[in-house]
Amino acid sequence: MTPLNSFETNMRVIVLGASGGIGSAFIQLLSQNDRVKDIYALSRQGLSLNDKTVYNLTCDFTEEESLIAAAESLRETGVFDLIIVATGKLQGEGMVPEKNIRAMTYDGFSNSFMTNAIGPAMTAKYFLPLLRSDKKSVFAALSARVGSLSDNRLGGWYAYRASKAALNMIIKTLSIESGRRYKDKIIIGLHPGTVDTSLSKPFQGNVPDGKLFTPEYSAKKLLEVIEATTLEDSGNLLAWDGETIPF
Repeated sequence: MTPLNSFETNMRVIVLGASGGIGSAFIQLLSQNDRVKDIYALSRQGLSLNDKTVYNLTCDFTEEESLIAAAESLRETGVFDLIIVATGKLQGEGMVPEKNIRAMTYDGFSNSFMTNAIGPAMTAKYFLPLLRSDKKSVFAALSARVGSLSDNRLGGWYAYRASKAALNMIIKTLSIESGRRYKDKIIIGLHPGTVDTSLSKPFQGNVPDGKLFTPEYSAKKLLEVIEATTLEDSGNLLAWDGETIPF
């Protein structure tokens, strides 16, 4: 079990993207931790997770009114120690990872930016005020190494790379604004590695041995990263192994 000793006892946590592989793994691990009191699991479907510490709510971060309603409901319950945005999308309806410039589409860019950048940004707008400001608190959003400009050596995946690069910039900018007002709020991006979920399924054949993680392993490693974070990490993109990935 990952210790969370850098946080206050009776931790209160929000996980957006509770229906995803990594999101549900976060919830499972947090629900087993004695320091965690309440977990609010948010998803479009409003999944019913059977655990006395887990409260299930419906929220669609592509709809502003849904975010506002969820934030107002959560504000009435008290302040939070940790917010995790465990969402991300590489492919799906109107989205295909582009191998070259000919494959780029308006829909691909629009859908990718909505899920990977705009949704997390608007979540921060309404959810950051829910974090406690008197002790350590963390806002973490799943990003990706491929969103690093300096690490891009293969090309391709235009919309996904660009949307994750945008998310990294959003995280950095949020950390600067928050740092002017609060001394204990940490805002970070997290690179989970290549995780065995529907997002990575078509591309797992190229993953080196030992580098395809289960959602449970990735979530555990990311909780260790979150536990180790300090204010000096705010605004950074941190990998599952604690490495700071340059933008």
